Amino acid sequence: MELSDLKGVGKVRLQSLTRAGIVSIKDLLGIMPVSYMDTTSPVRVKDLAEGHEACVEGCLQGAPRLRYLKGLSIVQVQFTDGEAPLRLTWFNQPWMARQFHKDEAVVFYGRVQNYGGSLCMLNPQRVTFKALTPKYAAIENVPGKVLAGFIAQAIDHIDGYFPETLPQRILDDYGLSSRNEAVIQAHRPTDCTTLAAAQRRIGFENLLFYQLAVRLTHKREEAGHRLNVTSKDLSAFRAALPFELTSAQSKTLEEIFCDLTCGRSMNRLLQGDVGSGKTAVAFGAVYLAFRSGLQSAMMAPTEILARQHVATAEKLLAPMGIRCGLLLGGMRAKERREALANVESGEWQLVIGTHALISGSVKYRNLGLVITDEQHRFGVRQRKILGDKAAGDIRPHVLVMSATPIPRTLALILYGDLDVSTIDSMPPGRTPVQTRIVPDNKRGQLYGYIREAAARGEQAFLVCPLVEESLMSEGKNATDMYEDLRTGALKDLRLGLTYGSQPSAEKEETIARFSRGEMDVLVSTTVIEVGVDVPGATIMVIEDANRFGLSQLHQLRGRVGRGKKPSWCFLLGEPNERLTALCATNDGFVIAQKDLDLRGPGEFLGTRQHGRIMPEAYGVTDLKLIEETRSCVEGIVALPQEDLERIQLEQTAVNKYRTALENAAMN
Repeated sequence: MELSDLKGVGKVRLQSLTRAGIVSIKDLLGIMPVSYMDTTSPVRVKDLAEGHEACVEGCLQGAPRLRYLKGLSIVQVQFTDGEAPLRLTWFNQPWMARQFHKDEAVVFYGRVQNYGGSLCMLNPQRVTFKALTPKYAAIENVPGKVLAGFIAQAIDHIDGYFPETLPQRILDDYGLSSRNEAVIQAHRPTDCTTLAAAQRRIGFENLLFYQLAVRLTHKREEAGHRLNVTSKDLSAFRAALPFELTSAQSKTLEEIFCDLTCGRSMNRLLQGDVGSGKTAVAFGAVYLAFRSGLQSAMMAPTEILARQHVATAEKLLAPMGIRCGLLLGGMRAKERREALANVESGEWQLVIGTHALISGSVKYRNLGLVITDEQHRFGVRQRKILGDKAAGDIRPHVLVMSATPIPRTLALILYGDLDVSTIDSMPPGRTPVQTRIVPDNKRGQLYGYIREAAARGEQAFLVCPLVEESLMSEGKNATDMYEDLRTGALKDLRLGLTYGSQPSAEKEETIARFSRGEMDVLVSTTVIEVGVDVPGATIMVIEDANRFGLSQLHQLRGRVGRGKKPSWCFLLGEPNERLTALCATNDGFVIAQKDLDLRGPGEFLGTRQHGRIMPEAYGVTDLKLIEETRSCVEGIVALPQEDLERIQLEQTAVNKYRTALENAAMN
C-alpha cells in the first residue's frame, strides 16, 4: 500500500508529507500522537486547572446567549456538574447559540482558561461518545485532524510494517507487549490500560536503542593519556587559587583527577548552576594537563564568553606558569597567523576560542584535554572534530560543561557516553536573586526603581525577545525599547543597546563599557544570556517573559546577583505556572525539571519534528523506565561481541539513531 492510495492524499499533501520525511505507510504509522482527547473520565468542575484540557459532564443552566463585540460574535452559556458552575464560551461560532437548550444534559471537552477573571472553557467540543481519541501535530498543508484520518485508514493495513525488534527474552523479562500491538494501541487505544502498556513498550524501545546508539557513537574504553600527576599537584592547584574551593568543587575535581590518571580517555559532563564555579574546576584539569606537558583547548559558543574565559584564565592560571591565548574566527590575518603559530608550537598551553578551534588550519602541538563550555550549544560532531585534532592514536580527555541544569532523567539518556559530575552548591557570598512578576500597569514604578538603583551606582539589564519590530510577532523589540527609554522614562540615565546580529566589535565595545560601569542600563536580546559577568548589575528586567522558556529565564536571571548587593529579576507579563515556578526557587535543577514537565521532552531538547521526538516522547520523563532500559543496556553490552542478539540490537540502534546523534545538540 502506498501513501497515494489513501483517501484525501493528493499531489500537494503527498509533497508535504515527503518534505516532512514521511514517504511510506510505515513512516506515517510511525508518527505518534502528541496527546489524547480523553472523554472516558469526566473531571469535576472544582478540580479543573487553568491551561489543561479536560472533559466535563453535566447540564446547562440556561439557554445560550449570543452577543457581538466589535464585530466578534460571542456565545456564552452557564454549565454545571451539580457541584460547581462553569462558563462555556465560543468565539466567532454564532451557530452554537442554536445548538443547545436549557437543562440539556451535555458532555464537553476543551481547554480551561482564565477569561474575565474566572475559569471558563473556550470553544469546547461537544462529546457524543466517550473514547480516547489521538491528537497529532499538524504538518505543512496537513492539519492534525487530516493526518489523523490518514493514519486511521493506514492502521487497518499495519501487518508487516512493524516486525518485532526485541528478543522474546527481553519482552518476557520486562513484561512488554509486541511492537505491532503497541503501535495499534497507540493510534487506536481500547482503554487507558492498553494505552499505557503501548506507551511503555514504545518508550522502552526508544530509550533502549537510543542509549545503545550513544554507547556505540562514543567508545568509552578508548585509551587516553595517563597524566603523570599526583595528589600533590592537586593540592598545589588548590593552594595557588585566590579563593577556597567549595566541597562540591573539590569532589568534582577529585573525580576528574581519577579520570586523568587511570589511562582511559576521560569523557565527563560537568554540570552546575550559573555561578557555581565550574570554570575553576575546569582550570584544575588544565593545570593537571599542563603539569604532564599536555596542551588544552577550551571551546565557547560566543566570542564574548571566550574573551571572558581568557580574562579569568590570565587571572588564575598565568600565576601558575600557564600561558593561554585566544583564537577567534574574525581575527585579522596577522593576528590569526600569530595565534596559529603559538598553538602549533605549544607556546600556548591553553587555547581558548569559538568554533575557530576546529577549523582545518589549526594544528595543535600535543593536545591532551578538550573542554567545551555551554555544552548544549555544541553538537557531538563538533566535540569529535576538536578531539580528532590530537596527534597520534590516543584520544584527548574530554570535559563538557553545562550551566543549563539537566534533569536526571535526561542526563541519563543524553549523556550515556559520559560520566556526570554535578556541582550542586554555590560559593559563599552569592546572594540569591529575588524574582517578581510585574504586570504592565506597574511599569512606571519599575522604571522608578531602576532610576533609584542607578543613583546608588547599580546597573540593570533589560532583555527583549526581539531585535526589531516584526510583522510576525507582537513581542517587545530591543531597538524600539532602547529609543523609547532613551528619550522617555530613563532619559537621564546612560543607556546602551546590544543584540546578536550587531557587528562584533560594536557588540563587544558596548558590553565592555557596561562591564566597566560606563552605562546604567543595557537594553539587549538574549545575546547576554552567557558570558557576561557584571558584578555591578543588580537588576534584570525581562520583557514579555511568557515568551521565554523557563530554563532560559533562569539563565538570564543568572546575569545578576554576582556581587554582594541584593539583586532582583523582574518578569514583565501575566502570572502563569512557569513564571510562578521561577519566583519560587533559585535552584536550576528544580527549574529544569519543571521546564521538562511543562514543555515536554521534545521542546526541552529542541528536537521535536512532527510528533517524532528523539529519543521520542514516551518514557523520557519516566525515571523508572529509564533505569530499566539502562539495566537492559548493561546486560546487552555484557554479552560477547559476537553474540547474535547483541549484534542485531546494536545494528538496529545504529540504524535508528546514529545520524541524529552525530548532529544532536540540546536547545
